[in-house]
Amino acid sequence: MTVKERFEGVSQWFEATMPDPKTELEYDTPFHLLLAVILSAQCTDKRVNIVTPPLFEAYPTAAHLARATEEEVYEYIKSVTFPNNKTRHLLKAARMIVDEFGGELPNDIDNLMRLPGVGRKTANVMLAVVWGEAAMAVDTHVFRVSNRIGLTNNSKNPHATEKTLVKHFPEEKLAKAHHWLILHGRYVCKARRPDCLNCGLTAFCKHYAKSTRAK
Repeated sequence: MTVKERFEGVSQWFEATMPDPKTELEYDTPFHLLLAVILSAQCTDKRVNIVTPPLFEAYPTAAHLARATEEEVYEYIKSVTFPNNKTRHLLKAARMIVDEFGGELPNDIDNLMRLPGVGRKTANVMLAVVWGEAAMAVDTHVFRVSNRIGLTNNSKNPHATEKTLVKHFPEEKLAKAHHWLILHGRYVCKARRPDCLNCGLTAFCKHYAKSTRAK
């Protein structure tokens, strides 16, 4: 099977089974999505969605959050992973948005990545979800699933995975593909025990082909 055939097969299956994938993070504004994505680092979306409603109510805009203290913000997010670091990131990001961007989120990857707590993955999430741009955010699920299926070939790091996926997925499908791979990794192609028996991608999956031959 060629690389092109594998990508086409994977895309067609996802289009048929998951035509309109969405982030599982709950948010009401782009600024609040940014907060949620920062909080979601090494933390479950379920936990983040428990924490964010009162946080969003208390701080509806970057200007509101920029005026808060660390102690105040910490109380809202103390049950997520690394709450001390994330508290500082949220406050510093809000203050930079106010001071340097007039209270509005920047909409380009370079300026997004200048915000504290925002790496390439988070910036690409914002570009894809908020602005519908052809961006591929690579988290642990995307990195793992891409390699297992054979969309990538032992990529050394997330950026290498991103470049391969951007090269081979059609531009108009990139934002969807990000969610396809995350959700597939979260519920089917799990880290410790992939559920191959209930996976519709076995015809295109290198891991499945290898495990079948080994039996």
